[in-house]
Amino acid sequence: MLHNAGLAVTLRKLLERQKLHFVFQPIVDIARSTVLGYEALMRGPAGTPLERPDDLLRVAKHCGLACELEIAACKGAIREFAALQLPGKLFLNLSAPLIAAFGREGGGELLRCAVDAGLSPARLILELTEHERVEDTAALQTAFANLAGQGVGLALDDFGDGRSSLRLWAQLKPQMVKLDKFFVRGIHRDSRNVEVVRAILNLCAAFGTPLVAEGVEEAEELAVLRDLGCHFGQGYLFGRPAARPEADFGEAARAVLRSSKIAVLPNSAPRPDMAETVGRLKVPAPTIAASACNEDLMQLFTDHPALQAVAVVDRHYPVGLVNRRNFVDKFAQRYSREIYGRRPCTLFMNPTPLRVEASAPIDSLIAVLTGDDQRYLYEGFILTEDGRYAGLATGESLVRAVTERRIEAARHANPLTFLPGNIPITEHIRRLLDAGVGFAAAYFDLNNFKPYNDLYGYWRGDEMIKLAAQLIVANVDPSQDFVGHVGGDDFVVLFQSEDWHLRCERIVHSFNRRARELFDDSELARNGFESEDRRGFKAFFPLTTIAAGVVQVSDGRFLGPEEVASAAAAAKKAAKQSGSGIKVAGGERAPVLMMAAG
Repeated sequence: MLHNAGLAVTLRKLLERQKLHFVFQPIVDIARSTVLGYEALMRGPAGTPLERPDDLLRVAKHCGLACELEIAACKGAIREFAALQLPGKLFLNLSAPLIAAFGREGGGELLRCAVDAGLSPARLILELTEHERVEDTAALQTAFANLAGQGVGLALDDFGDGRSSLRLWAQLKPQMVKLDKFFVRGIHRDSRNVEVVRAILNLCAAFGTPLVAEGVEEAEELAVLRDLGCHFGQGYLFGRPAARPEADFGEAARAVLRSSKIAVLPNSAPRPDMAETVGRLKVPAPTIAASACNEDLMQLFTDHPALQAVAVVDRHYPVGLVNRRNFVDKFAQRYSREIYGRRPCTLFMNPTPLRVEASAPIDSLIAVLTGDDQRYLYEGFILTEDGRYAGLATGESLVRAVTERRIEAARHANPLTFLPGNIPITEHIRRLLDAGVGFAAAYFDLNNFKPYNDLYGYWRGDEMIKLAAQLIVANVDPSQDFVGHVGGDDFVVLFQSEDWHLRCERIVHSFNRRARELFDDSELARNGFESEDRRGFKAFFPLTTIAAGVVQVSDGRFLGPEEVASAAAAAKKAAKQSGSGIKVAGGERAPVLMMAAG
């Protein structure tokens, strides 16, 4: 490795002899399935310490050649792009100072180089990099306006990488914004990134700025970006940087864009409601000063018969809580008034009541419900704002609120299998209907599950449900088939796979075989078991199996998710009644794989 002085000399020679070379990566219009243009990426001589662009930039900054390197890179990229006769626009990375300098010159040598190479300035897009160095925003705004007047486009690069600025976006009004690859990679598995991209696309709509998603490497990522409405994409899936790139982009990406199937979005937790704080449980209630006596406290309870507890405060800060029943019972005893009447009310208070800031999320109090100190259930608890008394809340209201939140969460994701619940199922059906794509809605249910659960108990019953979930998930294509857990032993699969029928058969076959492992040998020997029926009488039941009702959806047959769900539920009921594993609504009964005894 050459020392810094040697590298500086090498870099100067590279620039003088124009020995930089370039690779180009396609940027694709997702809606039109066409190439918008190519980003130019510089490289040094192969096999040398200056081959990588990061090393070139580091050495250039160290020896004061950063500006010369950028200018040389822009000119070289323009000449090579023009020589290759590539279609579309050319994207060039530039720092803020250089863009400002080109803007002051009305394009200057940058535009002269483009014209000399036979390239229209309207085909140039300058990407602003190194956002943290934008010190003179006004000068950059002027430069952007001057260059735009010459037809040159401008883009904000790596938005969301921690250096980019929403304010810069608003001030500079770029023609395009490039989203940092951090939010793109694995977006099909991360609901948070889905929400981030949604939010940024909303900003794009507000500012009138198209979005380029960088770092697209997987077909599933592209499918999600397409369905979210992302405008352009760049990444290895479309094409790797190449010295002589194809005029088109990768077939894997093209297949995604040709497909009418919608992506299966990752399941998201219920959106946090800013109103769902402990403060909504607040009941305005009078307080009593720590200096007051028990006679005053008794009078306060007498004046407010509905008051179950009173907070004791000292200069607006709560120091304790007095429960009405406990206090009145003690104060009503013989001679208590005479003995304790003039003594401080702090004598009978709970000095360590539950205190909660009103701004705290209700979910944060779940641990309180399982704690050892349960006094808040009958005496309530104190709400504060910045530590000051704000009001009281009852234990009953807390239990109810937390329960409602847990129920709401379960509608988004089943707590046993962690599969999407009713709300995501409904949303996905609506997306399928809105897209007008055909799909098969399969409703899976276990036969004789309740008597099995009654016989073996909830733990083994949960194992049976988890087995069903595991086998269903294992036999679908997660990129296009949506699996949801309605609750209990009911599952819904929304198939876009053409071989959905075969997949259903595999699920039935594998479950009916594997479920036998959850029975004792005595039940297996009889190929059934005894348990209580719905009337409470002992009855003999066949071993637990799985049934599926399937409804095929196409051609506007259903108007909404509720109709689809109802039709699938009806098909499932028919499948259970017929004793078959699969029942396809509106057609001939499908062949079924049933597990033989033994």
